[in-house]
Amino acid sequence: MKGSKSPRKRVAEHISSLPKSGIRDFFELVNTMEDVISLGIGEPDFITPWRIRENAVYSLEKGYTSYTSNLGLLSLRKEICKYLKSDFGLSYAPEKECIVTVGVSEALDLAIRAIINPGEEVIYNEPCYVSYPCEIKMAHGIPVPVKTREEHQFAIFPNDLRKAITPKTKLLMLNFPCNPTGAVLDDKTAAEIAEIAVENDLLVITDEIYSELSYEKHAPSIASYPGMKERTLFLHGFSKAFAMTGFRIGYACGPADLIDAMMKIHQYSMLCAPITAQKAAEEALKHGKKDMAKMREEYRERRNVIVKKLNEAGLKCLMPKGAFYVFPNITSTGLTSMEFATRLLREQKVAVVPGTAFGPSGEGYVRAAYAASMENIIEATEKISLFVKSLKQA
Repeated sequence: MKGSKSPRKRVAEHISSLPKSGIRDFFELVNTMEDVISLGIGEPDFITPWRIRENAVYSLEKGYTSYTSNLGLLSLRKEICKYLKSDFGLSYAPEKECIVTVGVSEALDLAIRAIINPGEEVIYNEPCYVSYPCEIKMAHGIPVPVKTREEHQFAIFPNDLRKAITPKTKLLMLNFPCNPTGAVLDDKTAAEIAEIAVENDLLVITDEIYSELSYEKHAPSIASYPGMKERTLFLHGFSKAFAMTGFRIGYACGPADLIDAMMKIHQYSMLCAPITAQKAAEEALKHGKKDMAKMREEYRERRNVIVKKLNEAGLKCLMPKGAFYVFPNITSTGLTSMEFATRLLREQKVAVVPGTAFGPSGEGYVRAAYAASMENIIEATEKISLFVKSLKQA
């Protein structure tokens, strides 16, 4: 129609500019193929232990079908705080310093939105979990990645952190043990990072979802260092250690004012985590440690095999100290991360994730999850070896 205005953009600009998850994008291609051995999705291949599932069923039989407090069941929050005290040496008041969320992903979203004003900067270690920069952008913050390096075992280097801080920096986000690299922090590095946070009055989010899946001694939680508890939000959950991904239960503990701010967002969006899942989580904390330890030992065996096999195949691969991922260096093949992953999928029907899904500094690497059966790991690594040999012969 003459003189009519151009159509208004329907999607908010800060959302339309977000990329889709590099992991999910790649697995759209995987899903078009049959008989693929997947070392891609970061999900335990174990079924949730029966005791935990049974408690979920029993809670339904007992009629636990209502809303809970926005903060979550007080009985669960008490168990969480008891667990953090005994296993992490961290003390929190369950009534006001703990909130139960729909997975750690929601806890992260709530934490960032509760803290960041538009234009403030958030530093995080990269390669990193795919959602970190996007969560920051959705809160109108500015993502500032600090590259971690193979020569530093993919731990964040304190001098690199210092260089990234500006007057606009408000928040530091850490994820150790790390997805995708399996890196952990040693005590010296963690202590120095804590000092930097205190010196620069930074708030800190520590995502420790893989803490129980540590295979060697590593630093205590960053929240336990001097001056850190009052500035740190400790994020954790049940998905990885207890094989409870589908239950979608996470939590955050920290200063009461930050937890209260997170609760405000939570009550207007999610309201509360499902009560059935909360009751299952209680059981996991009370009686699930033996199952957790058993799964961890099996992951350890798989880790040792996959690292050995990848190195024998000609791909330099560090021994990860935590989580259930390896991050082999594929630069010797002459391919980019995406080329390597795509060709491996098409030529050998093995799925790994291109390192660039975890940020630009992931170029030259791929992520392989050893949350798969030993049989599949051995077959997959044999196929990877054949693929690498074929590249050398070409």
